Amino acid sequence: MQTTTGNFSRRDWLAVSGLAAGVLAAGRAQAAAAAPVAPVAVAKVPSYDEDLVARFETMFDQIGGLGGLVRDKTVAMKLNLTGGGRYEGYTAGQTHWVHPRVVGALTAVFGKLGARRVRILESAGRREGIPLEDKLLSGGWDVNAIRNAAPVVEFEDTNGLGLSKSYSTLQVRTAPMIFSAFTLNRSYEDCDFFVSVGKMKNHEEMGITMSMKNLFGITPALLYGSRETVFHYGRVQPPSGVPAELDPKSNRYEGWRLPRLITDICGARPIDLAVLDGIESCVGGEGPWCLGSKPCKPQLLLVGRNCVCTDAVGVATMGYNPRAGRNEAPFRVYKDPKGHPPEQLIPPGETHQYAENIMLLAESVGMGSADLSRIEVRGVPVKEAMFDFEAFWKGQMRA
Repeated sequence: MQTTTGNFSRRDWLAVSGLAAGVLAAGRAQAAAAAPVAPVAVAKVPSYDEDLVARFETMFDQIGGLGGLVRDKTVAMKLNLTGGGRYEGYTAGQTHWVHPRVVGALTAVFGKLGARRVRILESAGRREGIPLEDKLLSGGWDVNAIRNAAPVVEFEDTNGLGLSKSYSTLQVRTAPMIFSAFTLNRSYEDCDFFVSVGKMKNHEEMGITMSMKNLFGITPALLYGSRETVFHYGRVQPPSGVPAELDPKSNRYEGWRLPRLITDICGARPIDLAVLDGIESCVGGEGPWCLGSKPCKPQLLLVGRNCVCTDAVGVATMGYNPRAGRNEAPFRVYKDPKGHPPEQLIPPGETHQYAENIMLLAESVGMGSADLSRIEVRGVPVKEAMFDFEAFWKGQMRA
């Protein structure tokens, strides 16, 4: 699709959108029916003081067991440790980071299941040689406790080369939308079982942050440069030697661009297990830097083998429709236009800012189903688990 800026008029945009809508609807219906499904386990967990090791063991059994998949294998866990700052009276793990007790419990369970090595990964430092452990310690984590939770536990900052001497280039295995390949820290290739440990929360540009959005952080900023410049808005192309965009003239609007980019990333580095930490979280944005965001306590924990199915069930437990369009919450995005670049403003022909539904995009390329009628939910039913994020954000309910 060509950009909707410049000489492309509002009338042109509406005409093309209307023509394309029928084609897209038919294609998406076929993709939805054919997309793979996998069960998702849902649990209500009152606090991080619960026995999370026992909880994960039960949930892993509910989705069919993981022992044969991780025994004698290297398990890599990509954490969600986005941003700095704190909500007053809260730790980062309670609101916008995954919680250390979730990570510690997962490490312990993988150790008990016989994993040869557990690698904990995240893009943390702004220069090479900064240990990931330093960021964890800054958040009040007991790093030694996590290190001792399994026989072999390693930490690596994947914002650059890390402990390796070269990068890996991974091809997008699904139909690519923005990029056909990504160059990443080798840890994302040198593992047998890959886990996305995401935080269940809203996001200022994407509407939601779940297991798929968590993978945005695997792109090494020390190689690509500013993620906002290269990925959010595409103002500049990646450096020489790194895979370039398929179409540098495509739409630059981040609500169109970012969901497609993340779908590509998940197509290049498929998720073998999706974990969503929603025991405590935040609404109205992905962290305390988002105006109007605030902490909440959904008391939710989800796991599933298919990231699209897991995110869809997660979105449903947040009170949203996982098949919602861009005119509906949570994909209808409002932001103060003052000070924001043109790519963040309302696109021509639209009445508001929006984000495309990433789950439907992933479904359209055969990654997984976002159709709740096809996904088996094990454990607590969605209706019983639900915490209405939108109502809480609007002050219509108590925590």
